[in-house]
Amino acid sequence: MKIVIVGGTGLIGANVSEKLRLLGHEVVVASPSQGINALTGEGLAAAMENAEVVVDLSNSASPEEDTAISFFRIAGKNLAEAEKAAGVKHHLILSIVGVDRALYIGYLRAKKEQEDIIKQSGIPYTIIRATQFHEHITTLIAVQSDEEAVHISTVDYQPIAAEDVAALVTKLALEAPKNATVEIAGPELAPMDEFVSRYLSVKGGEKPVKANDENKYMFFEIPKSLLVPQGDFYPGTIRFDDWMNS
Repeated sequence: MKIVIVGGTGLIGANVSEKLRLLGHEVVVASPSQGINALTGEGLAAAMENAEVVVDLSNSASPEEDTAISFFRIAGKNLAEAEKAAGVKHHLILSIVGVDRALYIGYLRAKKEQEDIIKQSGIPYTIIRATQFHEHITTLIAVQSDEEAVHISTVDYQPIAAEDVAALVTKLALEAPKNATVEIAGPELAPMDEFVSRYLSVKGGEKPVKANDENKYMFFEIPKSLLVPQGDFYPGTIRFDDWMNS
């Protein structure tokens, strides 16, 4: 089966591409470096020819609101047009858990627009909303540190390893379209500060963790349960401590 991976050179995309190739599928990596650009439309028609599945793992150059909205709006419409012309049977998007519960955040509003474009396109689809990746914890620590401490909220947190994300995206890409939104998350739910404390206890850190109840993630105040699934979800298998020690 021919499968197009949009954003196929990134952290998740490269892994998904490799997994699908090992399963015997024809994989087309759609990225500007390969002459296929969802934003400009360059190379899309040729890439989609005879493709059955498209997995959209693309991302905007910046999470800044205007940049993100422009990217996902234009790229989403270009992809939908090319896929409809080629008769693509299944479109998957990797999105974010909680995206529709904090639309005051510009990047989440952009991702919601990306989802809606495909929902309204008539193309069979699966939207996969993931929790935060284990691999993002270093960014979280950097952003929420000052000269004295690492200030981390006690909001609910259920991170998932990028390897599990790639495995679940691969699995769902090979199944029939859900025509619905599904969620994926790690196997452990705990306050965010506990994950950060565990990480720093293993990896080392000069600053103490100071937990707070401000319900803040990065630069934004959020609902306490925004970052975790609200119902059924596909669980990853890699526990946080095992990921740290791998």
